[in-house]
Amino acid sequence: MDPARRGALTRAVLLGVVALGLWLLFVEFAVLVGGGRAPNPDVPTTMARTSSQAQQATVFPPAAWRSREWRRAVDAHAAVLAGLLKDGLLAASSRAVCLGVDGVHAAVALRELGVVGAVAVATKPFPPLAVAAAGNDDHRTLLPFPDSTADLVFAGRALDAAADLAAEAARITRPGGHLVVLTSGARDAYSLRSLQALLPSLGLLWSREIDGTDGSTILRELVFRKHANNIPTTTNPARKNCSTGDDHKLRLVGLAEPLIQDEPAKPWLTLKRNVRNVKYLPSLVDIGFKRRYAYVDVGARSYGSSIGSWFRKRYPKQNRTFEVFAVEADPAFHDEYAAKKGRVTLLPYAAWVRNDTLAFEINGMGRIRPAEEGASKSGEVRRVPAFDLAEWMTRTFSEQDYVVVKMDVEGAEFDLVPRMLDTGAICLVDELFLECHYNRWQRCCPGVRSPKYRNTYDECLQLFTQLRNRGVLVHQWW
Repeated sequence: MDPARRGALTRAVLLGVVALGLWLLFVEFAVLVGGGRAPNPDVPTTMARTSSQAQQATVFPPAAWRSREWRRAVDAHAAVLAGLLKDGLLAASSRAVCLGVDGVHAAVALRELGVVGAVAVATKPFPPLAVAAAGNDDHRTLLPFPDSTADLVFAGRALDAAADLAAEAARITRPGGHLVVLTSGARDAYSLRSLQALLPSLGLLWSREIDGTDGSTILRELVFRKHANNIPTTTNPARKNCSTGDDHKLRLVGLAEPLIQDEPAKPWLTLKRNVRNVKYLPSLVDIGFKRRYAYVDVGARSYGSSIGSWFRKRYPKQNRTFEVFAVEADPAFHDEYAAKKGRVTLLPYAAWVRNDTLAFEINGMGRIRPAEEGASKSGEVRRVPAFDLAEWMTRTFSEQDYVVVKMDVEGAEFDLVPRMLDTGAICLVDELFLECHYNRWQRCCPGVRSPKYRNTYDECLQLFTQLRNRGVLVHQWW
């Protein structure tokens, strides 16, 4: 054969081999991106993609997205999302937004199922499939979508890690649209009610257990629908009975340690030992679905009295970060809290039933109490600013927050607690640790009662019982 013809034939064969190789690589890539599986029988026929839809749904992701692990994650999400398609929550024209670390997996799965407009919010954007968040406002993630524009928001497990994202998810969901949450929580009534409180403009349609997308866990799937006209259904913050509509609070009270019915002969021993019997709320329920977490120490005294020695070290927090507020009128402790700026917010006032200036007794031992006429006094009497604790509570917190209160106010609890009950502020308190002051037996003098307080143990017991009957988880504190 002529050498020239032989060279041309060789080049033609080599070009053919290269072309075949490129074609095979393209087919493999298409299988990885497109799923490489038969149509899902659970998807309605109306969701079958046309060729034009398939072209719109095509996404060419980064190389890392073509791994087997990526493919398995997409398939797992497709199995979950196909159920939502079957239930009629989605159509091919639906505007779907996917959130969380697995949001991109969910968005790809939805596009493969025919919802070609699905988009994810991701740390690393990859338009048009994944877009970045719009920014942060007061440490909250802002979603880059207008109000009421999404037909479906698939939150996945995003709210497990950032419950404050619930408000943004609700904002972008249109009236009549749906929000889908997957969670390992919401298994107890307290946790479920907490999640619902984060979504006042949505109503729960159903809750069911499903296989987790990792194949090894059982998750709860909760589907919410946004109310028409975006009208929120909020709980009245001024309600006086915290158990109204919330029987789970009374059930939680039933799980608490029993109250000490008989007056202790040695209260300095009995009440102190009773602290070991306390059943903390985080040991009974999941507290994860809250917007923020706060500890309010009313009558804090020094930082080490309760905040540092007990709450920081011993209170079970379920890995949540708490804001700390110290209510302390005694100026002897103010410099200490000033040195802890950023860790503790000091309210340098006496807790009271109104904003006022009151005469208080400061006995030099870190104790401050109202200077009552006729009562025994052992310290200096001075005028200190006082504030309405109940009003501050209702202005500062909501039922979307997790609030722990410790109250040690030297007898003022008989004024403060009724005020909080009357205003409904007590309903914002998830757990209360109350030291009740009464004319107890003195350690120094057998058979002699303390002259500092007029109230009796029975009156203290009535106060604790009244709180528990209203659905408040209160503990006898020392």
